[in-house]
Order: sequence, then structure tokens, then C-alpha cells
Amino acid sequence: MHLKNDDSFDRRSISWMLASVVLFATNTLTIRAVALHFPGADGWVAMLFRGTVGIAVVFALFGFGRGLNPMRLFKGRLIVTRGIVGALSTVAFYITVIKLGAGRAVIINLTYPIFASIIAAVWLKEHLNRAAMAWMLVGFCGLVVFLSDNGRLGAPAPYDWLALAGAVGSGWVIVIIRRLRHEEHPATIYASQAVYSIAIAAPAVVKLPVLPAAAWVGLAAGAVIVTFAQLIMTRAYQFMSVSRGSSLQMLLPLTTAVGSFLIFGERFHAIQMAGGALTLLATWRVVMAR
Repeated sequence: MHLKNDDSFDRRSISWMLASVVLFATNTLTIRAVALHFPGADGWVAMLFRGTVGIAVVFALFGFGRGLNPMRLFKGRLIVTRGIVGALSTVAFYITVIKLGAGRAVIINLTYPIFASIIAAVWLKEHLNRAAMAWMLVGFCGLVVFLSDNGRLGAPAPYDWLALAGAVGSGWVIVIIRRLRHEEHPATIYASQAVYSIAIAAPAVVKLPVLPAAAWVGLAAGAVIVTFAQLIMTRAYQFMSVSRGSSLQMLLPLTTAVGSFLIFGERFHAIQMAGGALTLLATWRVVMAR
């Protein structure tokens, strides 16, 4: 199948990316609901399920000559880098969520589209439009307001640097995914992160026996959802530049917030809603740029 090399306005790829945002948000809400009912189901356990179930799903759907190439998970330089950096970035995110709080950690992590766009411009020679970059910065500012405590952020903390490192790693992973779009199947690209996530989160296996069956079911469901989210996102990047795709991913916290409002009854201040509206506007401007 012939793949496009440019970043032409492709409605199908945009639909895929938006679908991945919805699935990522659904996974976040699922994991949160499980953790509220079963505190033992922490981020490390969720990461272990994410890797284990992810491998099972990609083998079931794409194994045995249908796209997945297990040997590449340990031999392809970029595939291995994608897996290790992706897993470490996930660990950094989980640690900073615990140490900084979800709001501040998410704000810092969501600088990754900016790093991804810069890395893609240098490495992949993707055109970095000044207007698009400016709107991405505007969108990030909107997220800062939206995720803050009524517009207020706390003082800088040492773990901010770890969160920033995780954001740089996430940006690098997105660029690697884009770089591999013509060389590797999406299942192989995602399986690399799943394998190394299992390796890093392996110590959490001691917590599994004490978790009830309901927690296992919820964590497994979340892992299946996030696996499809990753596969769809990887597919979308085959036809979409890093700057456009990552700008759409900036809608994730807004989508999650809507779910939190509907499911958990969370409320938001007027200034937070204004920040969310600003991010929506900025994302629309980046996506519509031709």
C-alpha cells in the first residue's frame, strides 16, 4: 500500500487521531475508577497490565505473519529505542503524578508536542511553520490555565525536572514512530513499548495476588483500550506530521475532563473553561493549516 509522504489534509488520519484521544481518555478514566475502588491498583500495576495485555492483543491480532515481527523488538535499533524511551517516559510520568499531583505533572508532560515538533524539524526535516508553532504554544498556555487550581500554579519543585525529562522522552518517541512509519508495522512499534514496560514494572507482580478479581478485570479492560489507542495513533502518524498529530493529542486532558465531569462529578472554574476553549481554538488552527 502506498503511503503519503507529505502532511496533506487527510480527514481519515485526523479521525484516527481523534479516536485515539477518546480511547486514551477512556483508559485514564477506567484506571482512575479502578484505583478509587482498589487503592492497591497503583500506576506500576497498571503499567504491568498495560504491557502484558498489550503484547497479548498485538499477538492475537497481528501475530503469526500478519504484521507483528517479534524478532525486531530486540534487534531494530530504533524499535528498541522506542520501547525503552517510551517505557521510561511512562515511569517518569507516573512518579511525577504521585510527587507533583496530576494537574502539574500533566501540564509539564504536555510540553512534549513542542519538543516533538522541534526534534522532527531537525531529524526528519519536517517543515515547522512559525504560525503552527505559535498556536501550539498558545494551546499549551490554555492547558496550563485549564489544569491549574483556578489559575494558580504552585512553586517550582525538584520533580519538575523529571517531568520535563519525561516530556522530552515522549516527544522523542513520537518522532521515532513517525520515522518508522514506512519500515515497521504499527503492531511491532507498539509491542516494543509493551515489552520494555513489562520489564520495568515487573516488581509490581508481587501486588497482584492481593487484588480482587474486579480490579483485574478493570485493569485488563483499560490495557486493551490503551493498546488500541496506541495502534490507532501509530497508524495516524503514517499520514500526519508530528506537529499536527501532537497538537490533536493536546485535546486529551480536555476529553478526560469531560469524562470526569460526567462520571465523577468534577467541577471546573470559569477561568479553567476559558483555558480549555483556548486550547481547542489553537488545536483547530494547527489542524486546519494546510
